[in-house]
Amino acid sequence: MTQLRILEAYEFYRKFIYNEELINLLREYNIRIPGSISPQIWELFGAILTGDRGTGTYGADLSNYEVKSSIDGNSFEYQYHLRTGRDKLLKDMTVDHLFVSYSRDYRNVTVRQLRGDFLSEIFRSWLPGLEERYGAQESNRRYRKNISNSTVKTHGQVVMSIQDGVLIFPQEQLSRS
Repeated sequence: MTQLRILEAYEFYRKFIYNEELINLLREYNIRIPGSISPQIWELFGAILTGDRGTGTYGADLSNYEVKSSIDGNSFEYQYHLRTGRDKLLKDMTVDHLFVSYSRDYRNVTVRQLRGDFLSEIFRSWLPGLEERYGAQESNRRYRKNISNSTVKTHGQVVMSIQDGVLIFPQEQLSRS
């Protein structure tokens, strides 16, 4: 497993995701806290955490990782497009996956990792549906599938956990922060 850069990712989280000062101002002025963060921000978080770089294409988000995020308790959506979907689905079988679950106010974040080879059976089961969707006709609709939150919680390895804006896992990082 890649040596993760927990503290760097946590610093990014504190500065750009859970900006406590901004959240407090939103509350003070009774303005709704946005319920989600752009997937690209979570991809950047994953890049900082892993030290990996983005691919800049429609394949995996990073060279060796796919980054998925959702509000805690929700499933994680995968989208496949007409021309690039099959290649992306095949790539998803080979890269590791980071699943970021977060609370609506961003105070709580859990990052779990699952290996692509573990998930490959799920991805293989999606292949016939993708080929059926795009095989017979030109379709502008995306092929969307989900991995359940329970699958990620049951099989994923927690690599980082933040509660109430404070890094609580892994323990060895706490003495350095």
